[in-house]
Amino acid sequence: MTPKIGVLALQGDVREHLVALEATGAQAFEVKTLEQLKVAEGLVIPGGESTTIAKLASIFGLFAPLQNAIQNGLPVFGTCAGLILLANQIVDGSEKQQTFGGLDAVVRRNAFGNQTDSFEIALDFKGIIGPAVEAAFIRAPVIESVGPEVDVLSRLPDERIVAVRQGHLLGVSFHPEIMGEFRVHEYFVDEIVRA
Repeated sequence: MTPKIGVLALQGDVREHLVALEATGAQAFEVKTLEQLKVAEGLVIPGGESTTIAKLASIFGLFAPLQNAIQNGLPVFGTCAGLILLANQIVDGSEKQQTFGGLDAVVRRNAFGNQTDSFEIALDFKGIIGPAVEAAFIRAPVIESVGPEVDVLSRLPDERIVAVRQGHLLGVSFHPEIMGEFRVHEYFVDEIVRA
């Protein structure tokens, strides 16, 4: 059966995630309304600007419904800003910044500096066999600590955590989708949405 997976389309690199999801065989679509969210069997929260995405989610009437969906087990994959929005706790967040929550992790915003400090690296990723995963870090967050139910999936060579899973939630600091690296999306679809 083809899973229906939405991409929260309020801000960020939505198109790239749609392409990546379609490459996995999923039926991918934009989510901008409550009606679209209700039919999603999984959701991707893309990179972008976490405070902007949170504000727009409130304006579009999606903030509380998204929180409830996450609490009720909707599979969600957050990249970069999406990871920040899944975290229960943020370091260096803007004043009164809210998250959807659900992921028992402490995430530091902009941990690698500004746009000019962006970099690409190949990473080992637990659950993905074959060559290392190609990852782009752009004003990326880092996961400073995790709770006991969180599985660490990937670390940088300096041991900083950059990918985690907690049950139905997957969060990564980087952008696999802009590298044409679709195996992280495959992991989400096969190991979380279809599980």
